[in-house]
Amino acid sequence: MAKRNLAFSDVRKEDRDEVHFRVKGYGPDARELPLLIVNLSPHGMMARCDEVFETGARIRVTFPIVGVVVSEVRWSLGGRIGCQFDSAIDLASYYELLAMMVRR
Repeated sequence: MAKRNLAFSDVRKEDRDEVHFRVKGYGPDARELPLLIVNLSPHGMMARCDEVFETGARIRVTFPIVGVVVSEVRWSLGGRIGCQFDSAIDLASYYELLAMMVRR
């Protein structure tokens, strides 16, 4: 049986919830960064953005309900970025945020 090569986007510790929600972020240079959150978990996100980032770049994302979340860019490809949050969003706040995002 052939081994399957897993792309970086296939390897993840937890499932993500699909969303389509615009937020404001700030890049490593503190410039405003419009983001479209595509999927989300308490530990990370994937977003569409116009900027290209180096792996390891630090960005800040301003979410409703939970406020500013500091993230590390884990990958950047084709107008998308994958980020891991420095601190997980607590589950009660996460579910409140998720409910708000899918309502809109």
